[in-house]
Amino acid sequence: MQKKASIAVAQGDGIGPEIMNATLHILKEAGAALDITEVEIGEKCYLRGCAAGIEDSTWDQLRASQAFLKAPITTPQGGGFKSLNVTVRTMLGLYANVRPCQSFHPYIATKHPTMNVVIVRENEEDLYTGIEYQQTSDAIQALKIITRRGCERIIRYAFEYARANNRKKVTCFTKDNILKLSDGLFHKIFDEIAPEYPDIENEHWIIDIGTAKLADTPEAFDVIVLPNLYGDILSDVSAQIAGSVGLAGSANIGAQHAMFEAIHGSAPRRAGQNMANPSGIILASIMMLNHVNQADAATLVHNAWLKTIEDGVHTYDIFKDGISTEKVGTKEFAQAVVSRLGQKPEKLPEVTYSGMKKQEAGTVKSKSTEVHSAKTLVGVDVFVDSDDTLENVQNTILAFSNGGLQLTMIANRGARVWPTASPEVSLGDQWRCRFMSKDKGSAITGNDVVTLLETMASKNLDFTKTENLYKFGDQPGYTLASDEQ
Repeated sequence: MQKKASIAVAQGDGIGPEIMNATLHILKEAGAALDITEVEIGEKCYLRGCAAGIEDSTWDQLRASQAFLKAPITTPQGGGFKSLNVTVRTMLGLYANVRPCQSFHPYIATKHPTMNVVIVRENEEDLYTGIEYQQTSDAIQALKIITRRGCERIIRYAFEYARANNRKKVTCFTKDNILKLSDGLFHKIFDEIAPEYPDIENEHWIIDIGTAKLADTPEAFDVIVLPNLYGDILSDVSAQIAGSVGLAGSANIGAQHAMFEAIHGSAPRRAGQNMANPSGIILASIMMLNHVNQADAATLVHNAWLKTIEDGVHTYDIFKDGISTEKVGTKEFAQAVVSRLGQKPEKLPEVTYSGMKKQEAGTVKSKSTEVHSAKTLVGVDVFVDSDDTLENVQNTILAFSNGGLQLTMIANRGARVWPTASPEVSLGDQWRCRFMSKDKGSAITGNDVVTLLETMASKNLDFTKTENLYKFGDQPGYTLASDEQ
């Protein structure tokens, strides 16, 4: 008798309990060997005053489980409430978000009948760290964090996924023509890792034209790996053009833990009406079964679901006259799947998970030579809050060049306004003032920076942020102005 896998289950909010109960009914009837622990997260926790939407004690239950199957939740409106998805992904180290996006033509309407794309999204870094600051009345900053470790782990995971699932190509999407350091690192590491997988084709696209190509010709892609924010957006786009966001499930994978969920929201307006399509969480549960090494049950449920779709038994959101044969509710759809357990689709491709290669985790095998290059402090950017004129700001800041530092640039909203400026530039109240060593390119010390800031503070100049400027070897670790070398 197969040993039961320990699974934490959250019923969620809105339509969550309905679609979760439908899914658990299917899993039970399919003979999945699961030891289920119910956990409470979401709206009830938020409204009890828990800003994260999850109680501290629940973390122990999640960590003690082999997988976490989560229905959608509702985050209350207003400030002070954090995204539970982001919190769980971060706290449990779920670095890889995997979202298969496949069309089921002709049974579910799509303009892309042969689409079969998997989005592999980095899940912990980028703008999703949620680090934001309001520095002036006019300027707010969000930090985009990209690390070599994070890039290497997700990129290698994408190639391992392709290999384990008999995929032929991995495509990297970035915006490194603009974000040359952060997205540039992601692209660079992709190019470093790709040769380790000579059996897998690789390519890179700039995110904007790549998205256009994906929306128009998704058949050109197979596995796509990309940073967090782009991946969030593109996975929804991909799911929708494949047929419906309501059909898509996702896996959040870490070295020790995993969470599985539908990608759609809790749809409170549909709650309690027995209307919601449970397919997203059903497909997520199939991914979960594979994760806990229950390939036979996963195969059984997936083929029964495909047969149900093929037979035209559809919920309202995908029902189409002339294609669908029966419009059913949430419970009835689940029962239709149960009644087809053991059957296989006749026209849609059947699936089999038994005997598949084991998915290897993303690993960090090495560090680039740049990481070990000599790190030299050569300057500092000081951000100043002032609603004064450019001329007055410039004259005030020039007075603070002292010791080993001199002012080399003032920028506003990313545009350089001193020593040269365009009269058309619209100015805000945040000024980025770059101070470099007077002996251009030579090292300065932390004391030089402290002395500069002490002088500025003594004159009541409102500096809101500093960024030290380093060189790594002979390469600048900061964005250069057009005339800087």
